[in-house]
Amino acid sequence: MSANRINLCKVIEFPVVADYRGNLTFIEENRHVPFEIKRVYYLYDVPTGATRGGHAHIELEQVIIALSGSFEVIIDDCYTRKRIFLNRPHYGLYISPGIWRELVNFSSNSVALVLASMPYDEKDYIRDYETFKKMVRERFWDESDRRVAEKISKIKNKALQITKKEGQL
Repeated sequence: MSANRINLCKVIEFPVVADYRGNLTFIEENRHVPFEIKRVYYLYDVPTGATRGGHAHIELEQVIIALSGSFEVIIDDCYTRKRIFLNRPHYGLYISPGIWRELVNFSSNSVALVLASMPYDEKDYIRDYETFKKMVRERFWDESDRRVAEKISKIKNKALQITKKEGQL
């Protein structure tokens, strides 16, 4: 699976309860995201031109959501690099373990919400791209990829395929 691992990353559409008083979106673990949510954090007040992320994870799974404003997420599996534009609070980008990610081009007043499958653990981070490439070449995530593919196929909400190299919603 090494050469197409990027395809494990999916844009997920969350339910929207439309109401004249304002819309409501909800997210349930193992139903709308393919993991138990162990940590939630958000990025805000990101200065113009700043890049966030710049790492991969050994085991952690994430869903990134643009709660407000917009930004791009660059995902990279060492074979393919894609840019995903997020600007709607009812869409989230699922990122599997072993995918390099960078968040760029934040609009003014944007808020990026991140749902994570594990509590913070610095040992789970790969912050050096050369180390990441070496782990990919050694097929470090092959077994993990099979489990992730099975979990994704079981989520009950609509997972949208990212079909273009420069995907955009």
